[in-house]
Amino acid sequence: MYGLWKPRVLGAWKVPATGPVILAVNHSHNIDGPMVMGVAPRPTHFLIKKEAFVGPLGDFLTGIGQLKVDRAAADRTAITDALGVLAAGGVLGIFPEGTRGEGDFASLRAGLAYFAVRSGAPIVPVAVMGSSDRPGRLIKALPPLRSRVDVVFGDPFEAGDGSGRRTRRALDEATERIQQQLTGHLENARRLTGRRATLE
Repeated sequence: MYGLWKPRVLGAWKVPATGPVILAVNHSHNIDGPMVMGVAPRPTHFLIKKEAFVGPLGDFLTGIGQLKVDRAAADRTAITDALGVLAAGGVLGIFPEGTRGEGDFASLRAGLAYFAVRSGAPIVPVAVMGSSDRPGRLIKALPPLRSRVDVVFGDPFEAGDGSGRRTRRALDEATERIQQQLTGHLENARRLTGRRATLE
């Protein structure tokens, strides 16, 4: 990541040095996950769509500890693997929007709340900005080489209410709390980096 682009990393010290952590990353470009993997202060295991696990890339992703997930169904193996990462005190990376979009955390799926409430792991919001501003000249699917990409880590927070409840209502309430925290972090990250108010 540092060889191809110019990442500016802010707040990496906020990621707890030990114990289970969930990184909740906005997702507006294909390089967002690899960028966070490359600059995060701890090894990160992302839930990645199974379609990416093809050929040499699939072997590489598996080799560096990434987790395959079937987005079309309730993938129990992926859920077990992700909870296993947290139970072992590792870092789990999740795109809470479920798929690439505006990158503004406007539409969250319940998966993030489930993992946070079930594991008790704190969530660290991560905003990646600049990856989708404009296409590169050499490879249109990538940001311009040597362009600046900002990665801003936020303050850890607990998604649950402390009761340990895992009911549908508890997960809905946790999702609301998460939405507020992530949206607030994105606004703060825009101020810190001087990025414009809307992501393209």
